[in-house]
Amino acid sequence: MFLRQEHGFTYGALVNHIWSVAGEGGRDDVSSTFLQPFLSYTTAKQTTFVLNTESTYDWEHEQWTVPINLAAAQLLKLGKMPFQFQLGGRYYMEGPSGNPEWGIRATVTLLFPKK
Repeated sequence: MFLRQEHGFTYGALVNHIWSVAGEGGRDDVSSTFLQPFLSYTTAKQTTFVLNTESTYDWEHEQWTVPINLAAAQLLKLGKMPFQFQLGGRYYMEGPSGNPEWGIRATVTLLFPKK
């Protein structure tokens, strides 16, 4: 993982690869690379705009899955408890047969700051 923060921007990438090394002989082998480059900007009012992809390449089936995600998040408080609410959309630029064309993502992140 690489991450950098400066002047309200956060950018970087997460990369990993998994392979199968054991298991049932009749199942497909696994060799898959995950790439997640990301860019976000947080305003003075704690609103964050995010653009990223969560792309996967399946080396066994030579197939990309490439969703592009665009979201907005807001830092809020419920009493003294801070949390972040995020809502965004996803468009699939590439994917296997039967893959969705788009999606929606909503998240709530509870935050536990150090005192």
